[in-house]
Amino acid sequence: MRQVCLSVVTATVRLMPDAEDVRRTALSLPDTTEKVAWNMPTFRVAGKMFATLPEDETSMAVRCPKEERDELVLAEPGKFWIADHEAGFAWVRVRLSALEDEPELRDILADSWRQAAPAGLLDAHPELGLPAAD
Repeated sequence: MRQVCLSVVTATVRLMPDAEDVRRTALSLPDTTEKVAWNMPTFRVAGKMFATLPEDETSMAVRCPKEERDELVLAEPGKFWIADHEAGFAWVRVRLSALEDEPELRDILADSWRQAAPAGLLDAHPELGLPAAD
């Protein structure tokens, strides 16, 4: 009699972040509100916008200093790009399908949030990054 050994192979399925993940993650950041502007959801802290979710919901726009933005686009053009109408502003687009996972989504949104948040809010939430400069 012959013995047969079956091995079970488990696969890890990568679920890319989607529009609902963007919304949930953005709204989890302190004092964040959602407001529709330009027919799309925008996310704000203390009234300052830090993220948008364009209509097609395949990308998001976040704050990013122009110098860093240009480096990101050069380093990872499949993930980051600059929309023509945002070229003069400190914003970058992020393709959701190119993100590794939800922690990467959270890091990007938290970084954008820090750029818009007032100093007092930054100081109150050091877990989200560096405190405000003195």
